[in-house]
Amino acid sequence: MKSATVRELKTELQEKSPKEILELCLRLSRFKKENKELLTYLLFESSDEQSYIESVKEEIDEKFEHVNRKSPYFVKKSIRSILNHTKKYIRYSQNKETELELLIYFCQKLKNFKPSIHRNKKVETLYYRLIAECKKKTGLLHEDLQYDYYRELEDL
Repeated sequence: MKSATVRELKTELQEKSPKEILELCLRLSRFKKENKELLTYLLFESSDEQSYIESVKEEIDEKFEHVNRKSPYFVKKSIRSILNHTKKYIRYSQNKETELELLIYFCQKLKNFKPSIHRNKKVETLYYRLIAECKKKTGLLHEDLQYDYYRELEDL
């Protein structure tokens, strides 16, 4: 996800009501480094959650392509970095469906990762922990959505 320029943010903020700006700023104050990215999400991407999910998935794909595969240590370090970025984008959205969709996608990428994650015990543990976390979070959703996500989790 690319951050908008300060000028684009200013233009978009001028179109918001004072009450909306106050809510945005209060939410923004909880974050430090990622302020511009969060504000970009709130102003431009929150209205179209599906395109936001797709852009994050593209970024995950790109990061998985650039994983350093020279040693298990670097593989683990790269995968943890990708997961941290994914969770940062999940935190911006605060939407349970978005969270599940991105975590399941991350697990799918991890499952198909070469060299196999089963060679590295720590990465394998991370994978199974994420699946357990997804199952737990799926139970909090509406029944129709639960069924769809459980089917995806069974494939993993």
